[in-house]
Amino acid sequence: MFRVLAVLLSFGALVACNGAADLDKAPVPLGDFKLYHNIVVAPKVQKLPISREVSEEVLTTAVKNAIAERFDRYDGQRKYHFGVSVEGYVLAPPGIPLVLAPKSLMILNLTVWDDASGTKLNAEPQQITVFESFDQGPIVGSGYTKTAEEQLKNLSQNAAKSIETYLVKQNEAEGWFNRPADAIITRAPQKQE
Repeated sequence: MFRVLAVLLSFGALVACNGAADLDKAPVPLGDFKLYHNIVVAPKVQKLPISREVSEEVLTTAVKNAIAERFDRYDGQRKYHFGVSVEGYVLAPPGIPLVLAPKSLMILNLTVWDDASGTKLNAEPQQITVFESFDQGPIVGSGYTKTAEEQLKNLSQNAAKSIETYLVKQNEAEGWFNRPADAIITRAPQKQE
């Protein structure tokens, strides 16, 4: 019983925050970081059958705009690039109020590149899964209260916030963005088996 409650509470914490709520504040410290290329693709995106439909162009534009909205605030000297692949999404349709209120979600993969060295900072893409915020309609369901575009904007902003959270964590653990602008990063070649 307690395990189920803990899972539900952690799920609630994940979806409770609106990814754009802090955009009017100063960005969280991220070292010497400047986003240079913001590339978002969705060549193999999967849409669950219950989802509302959006085109690949609308999907990638929403994610790209949300990333720009969040990361264009950073003005460091060292340039970095994002390669983002949207892997899947659900834009919740109308459900049955108080019984079934489907939630929207998005799954994407993130690769971060250092411009100076031309290398990936994360050897494997980081998979990020985000859910819609509670302000999208926790009881009735956002399918009743929001358009597909509004749902997508919320998911995209939550994704951008999750990317920022991941980068802050990696910077603290690995010092990704604390190098001088002229430092060259090299990675040891991986052993082939």
